[in-house]
Amino acid sequence: MSGAGGDRAPLPGHAGERSRELYVRATAVLPGGVDSPVRAFGAVGGTPWFVDRAEGAYVVDVDGRRYLDYVQSWGASILGHAHPALVAAVRDAASRGTTFGAPTAGEVELAERVTAAVPGCEMVRFVSSGTEAVMTAVRLARGATGRDRIVIFSGCYHGHSDALLAAGGSGLATFGLPSSAGVPAHAVADTVVVPYNVVPELDERVACVVVEPVAANMGLVAPEAGFLAGLRAACDDVGALLVFDEVITGFRLGRSGASGLYGVSPDLWCFGKVVGGGLPLAALGGARALMENLAPLGPVYQAGTLSGNPLATAAGAAALDLLVPDVYRELGAKVATLGAGLADAFASVGIAAQVPVVGTLFGIFFSAEPVRDHAGARKAAATDSYRAFFNAMAARNVALAPSPYEVAFTSLAHGDEEIATTVAAARSAAAEMARA
Repeated sequence: MSGAGGDRAPLPGHAGERSRELYVRATAVLPGGVDSPVRAFGAVGGTPWFVDRAEGAYVVDVDGRRYLDYVQSWGASILGHAHPALVAAVRDAASRGTTFGAPTAGEVELAERVTAAVPGCEMVRFVSSGTEAVMTAVRLARGATGRDRIVIFSGCYHGHSDALLAAGGSGLATFGLPSSAGVPAHAVADTVVVPYNVVPELDERVACVVVEPVAANMGLVAPEAGFLAGLRAACDDVGALLVFDEVITGFRLGRSGASGLYGVSPDLWCFGKVVGGGLPLAALGGARALMENLAPLGPVYQAGTLSGNPLATAAGAAALDLLVPDVYRELGAKVATLGAGLADAFASVGIAAQVPVVGTLFGIFFSAEPVRDHAGARKAAATDSYRAFFNAMAARNVALAPSPYEVAFTSLAHGDEEIATTVAAARSAAAEMARA
């Protein structure tokens, strides 16, 4: 079995024989051979590798190839894969039953941890995915305000519910047009798409503004100074609600997420990934008076058979118990070191690249200028350099996200050796790209 930085995997796609066999079988029974589109490697080419197991900073595919992993289940595995405390919590919960369709102590205990960690978030409703959380936040905002219009930002992703699958045009504020087949025009007729990092003009028709406080679905784009505070003020001026989609940033940037990092509190938070310890769980949260508009107390309906699943709440509680302030400082230092090393690797061979770092997150843009919005992210992605870098790193057994629009995730299991190995692989990969 080769380790990161060891023997190179075969091209194209770096998938071994067993993965290729599974992919052929998968295409016969799963659309595109996958259950989530980016996993198909469409943006980077080749055949995806199929994972057999994972531990700490590494994943191992079905052919036995070991990759140093910066996907980490798209950020959910902040402690590293198969962390012993989480495995023990899930095993104990499963021994008592996997689902009941009835209230459990685990829901209460996890909710208490979340509300204690996030100032202003007094109540939560657990759901099974980030899509559900943001969908419910929009419904709650509309129900509480009696308004229909929602404002979102080009390049941010808030799940695949119809009203949020809208695309803007020409970088200007525009009424949404469907960005997926099957979404009727009327579903996005009240969705307004505006540029990120620009505070939009609002009026009394707006129910809510939904934003990724740190944009992490067009690469990593930080909010510029005054942007989030400006959104807060704009919403307050017209009585609209501010919704932070912290599915990625919640409990990833710190105990109180992006709202704690930037000192701006929304009316509603949406959490996912880390909050469920890597199991299917997400949450919607906010002030008590607002949350009590949800059924069974209020007129805004939401329900879910598996909401608050006992395995997921056990994993989430175990994860949050380990995520103390020192952990974020340690992880942030690792990411800062890694980001600087990657930036130097590109600069040393004359490749124009940006490696933005926000707390415990980093991204990669092949651009001569910093990226501040979706237009800049699209321009960087159009160079095709990310595809070359992804494949060069995969050949050196380092797994990055198979898309230029995703961020990279480091876990606590990534030690000094893993960081150094990654930087060395990046130097070699960048030199190869420069020669090509």
